[in-house]
Amino acid sequence: MNSNCTLAQIGAVLQEHQRFLVVSHFRPDGDAIGCSLAMGLCLQKLGKDVTVWNEDGLPERFDFLPGASLVTASPEVPMAFDVVVVVDTAVRERVGARTLGAIAPGALWLNIDHHVSNDRKGDLVYVDTSAPAAGQILFELFEQCALPVGREIAEALYVAISTDTGSFQYPSTTARTYEIAAALVRQGVPVGSINQSLYENCPRRRIELQRALYDVLRFDFGDRVASFALTQAVAAQVGAIPDDTEGLIESIRRVEGVVVAVFFEELNADMVRISMRSKDVRMDVCKICGEFGGGGHILAAGARIAGTLSVVQERVLSAIARHLEALPTV
Repeated sequence: MNSNCTLAQIGAVLQEHQRFLVVSHFRPDGDAIGCSLAMGLCLQKLGKDVTVWNEDGLPERFDFLPGASLVTASPEVPMAFDVVVVVDTAVRERVGARTLGAIAPGALWLNIDHHVSNDRKGDLVYVDTSAPAAGQILFELFEQCALPVGREIAEALYVAISTDTGSFQYPSTTARTYEIAAALVRQGVPVGSINQSLYENCPRRRIELQRALYDVLRFDFGDRVASFALTQAVAAQVGAIPDDTEGLIESIRRVEGVVVAVFFEELNADMVRISMRSKDVRMDVCKICGEFGGGGHILAAGARIAGTLSVVQERVLSAIARHLEALPTV
């Protein structure tokens, strides 16, 4: 942990100010949305004026959550706030240029996060890299500072923690994580229906997308690296939206013998988004992605890299090979 404040200090700020903005990173995952909603709903219960923005708005797969309409896309005209709360975001720029431009100067910035690559920028920064999800940090904040929770907030926190731990499967999951999940269930979280909404309710276009990606699946370096790439043309052909790609990399990460999995997504002719996963802590994908201006966690990271799809694939796979070769055995 490398923070400049305590949870108690953050709790005091939440009590003392009135106008709040809650933001998270663009292309939001379950942790980002769950934390945004949990924080926004908690502040509403405290009687605060609350706005929740995301550069890309609310992904449709999370619209089942109570209070989901609270998350909106950022506007074009700047607005003034007392406090900006940034959740589950390692670098401020990842909230998006439009969102940053819509925040008038003068606000106090809070940063609550769990990424190893967090740049520690903010007036008050609380980063716990041992937490498997930012949602777990928010639970600790709410509990320690006696802030309101209730079923709606509990559902948002459950989604945040469940999605970022791979449904409680990843090695960062601890006994405390399970204790928190149990506490959330006691608040009334409907585990069965939430899990069905999260994991058993994908649109057909996502299956068509997955089929197209399997057609270009490749294995390299003794089958230790699996990767596939999505072009704009294929995305348009199957009618995929950006959120449809979330989590698809896990299907190749789980292949026996694979150590590193990579998903390449062509954003435009000169920009590629990569997601990278590892099954071996010695293969630090945060470090590899850091070479390309990205970051994340040891076992899960990403980046946006300028260049054509073929060039970026070659550069990234070469970097992975270099790290593999540096290991005695993998």
